[in-house]
Amino acid sequence: MFDVIIVGGGPTGMMLASELRLQGVNVLVLEKETELPPFVRSLGLHVRSIEVMDQRGLLERFLENGKQYPILPGGVRGFFAGIEKPAPTGLDTAHGYVLGIPQTLTDRLLAEHAAEVGAEIRRGCAVVGLEQDDHGVTVHLEDGTATPLRARFVVGCDGGRSTVRKLLGVGFPGEPSKIDTLLGEMEVTASPDDITEVMTEVRKTEKRFGIGPSGKPGVFRAVVPAEGVVEDRSVPPTLEEFKQQLRKYAGTDFGAHSPRWLSRFGDATRQAERYRVGRVFLAGDAAHVHPPMGGQGLNLGIQDSFNLGWKLAAAINGWAPDDLLDSYESERHPVAADVLNNTRAQMQLTTNEPGPQAVRRLLAQLMDFNDVNRFLIEKITAISIRYDFGEGHALLGRRLRDVQLKHGRLFELMRTGSGLLLDQTGRLSVDGWADRVDHVADISEELDVPAVLLRPDGHVAWVGEDQQTLEVALAKWFGAAGAPTAG
Repeated sequence: MFDVIIVGGGPTGMMLASELRLQGVNVLVLEKETELPPFVRSLGLHVRSIEVMDQRGLLERFLENGKQYPILPGGVRGFFAGIEKPAPTGLDTAHGYVLGIPQTLTDRLLAEHAAEVGAEIRRGCAVVGLEQDDHGVTVHLEDGTATPLRARFVVGCDGGRSTVRKLLGVGFPGEPSKIDTLLGEMEVTASPDDITEVMTEVRKTEKRFGIGPSGKPGVFRAVVPAEGVVEDRSVPPTLEEFKQQLRKYAGTDFGAHSPRWLSRFGDATRQAERYRVGRVFLAGDAAHVHPPMGGQGLNLGIQDSFNLGWKLAAAINGWAPDDLLDSYESERHPVAADVLNNTRAQMQLTTNEPGPQAVRRLLAQLMDFNDVNRFLIEKITAISIRYDFGEGHALLGRRLRDVQLKHGRLFELMRTGSGLLLDQTGRLSVDGWADRVDHVADISEELDVPAVLLRPDGHVAWVGEDQQTLEVALAKWFGAAGAPTAG
């Protein structure tokens, strides 16, 4: 029996596998496709995902394969609904940039890391059935001759058409796709200067149009509205259909030829009614789908896994408090609901209707205020998230950004995946929890509190200097004092 079977080998599934292996959990990843997909739906990592990679020691390999686009005045523009504004000042992060990296590379890097840390990955394995009881979950594969697999827990990370979600009978309410877009990579004969000139002009009125270098020599990435193309989204567009749409919106097809891949996507907006049914969980697109505005989808899935991984490991390793697994849904469901809300708003602001355009002009004026601009960017980059831990210090429930310490920096200390007490008093103790929480007595000029207790995902669980209230928080998030018993 496996501890956890993860269904789906995309970024969400591979991030979760790595998080579980960090805690010694026996993991199997089942992916129905035999090869990594060639499609590049996501173009980069936002601040919070960059922080996640840093917290686990993965950031260097991502930086080596990507390009940094600073979020500062004169840097990245057009974060929210493509509204062109300089980036705000005062972002609460030590990683003030977007990392441009195509999803194909993100897929590969996370899959390689999961394999390195010991996750078993089986490709070409489609799940067709699930049965669960008090002790585990039975997983049936498409090959009926294969022996069913058993695991203590199963996590569906298998995308917007999730088989796991459907087998659980979990509702997926929301709005169906109304606006489709074509996406692809191809060679062109037009010069880069001509392409830039045409794109700049078209984007004055059509924010869903774009064409530019893909990062591969001689290959361009193009995105264009799909209105008028055959409506069956399961059928990939042809090159001629793609060129037809380019001519329709840009007046030229740029001499497009030799496509590497062609795809289409919609703007369906849906969220699973539940993220957990007994021993089975949903994460990533299996739990939520939304328009791609702001580039939040892949990042949201990675962050789901970062929240769930340590909690699931705690249950398997025997020290999870009774309600810890339920906190995955109570924390992450509202986060995804907020992403669905802001992507709905952004989609409205990209239409050419008079009403949405009036709102767009008003919002553009409001974004001249630094606080408004920063509020919207912190929402999209997920650094403003605050989980509801009750009343208390302003840091409570928020992730703590990387801070410089006298002997290193905070994120370097979080790579074990344990909780962490950063104690600037030197008087506190984690006795009874030392197997789950690291105690670091150090000082940071950037942190104006006596001590903070961080969960393994970097969110602040306690702030103060009183040992008694610290132990209450330790018990709440890390279980009873004493050695855990796996069960």
